[in-house]
Amino acid sequence: MTRAQQTISLGLLVSSEPAANFFHLQLYLALYLELIPLPALVQQQIVPVLPFWALISFGALLLFRLGWGIMTFNDVPEAHQELMKEIDMAKGDLRKMGVDVD
Repeated sequence: MTRAQQTISLGLLVSSEPAANFFHLQLYLALYLELIPLPALVQQQIVPVLPFWALISFGALLLFRLGWGIMTFNDVPEAHQELMKEIDMAKGDLRKMGVDVD
């Protein structure tokens, strides 16, 4: 299993847990509907933007992981060799079809 498949599997496992998602939704709704008392500043300026903050944080995490994977790509010699073989195979297929790839 590749690292990408492992990451996707873990993400699906975590995000598919209905009880956890339902709990987060309940907690946010309780905060948004002021069922849980908070200071007025927090209630008016922070709670409404929590979903956007979570989305942006998740995107930043994914960009970091992408950058880290690109930066450490040469540290995975098997994946590098496999990719180079696939590139050579693709070039061979294209040359058979008469496409100049050099």
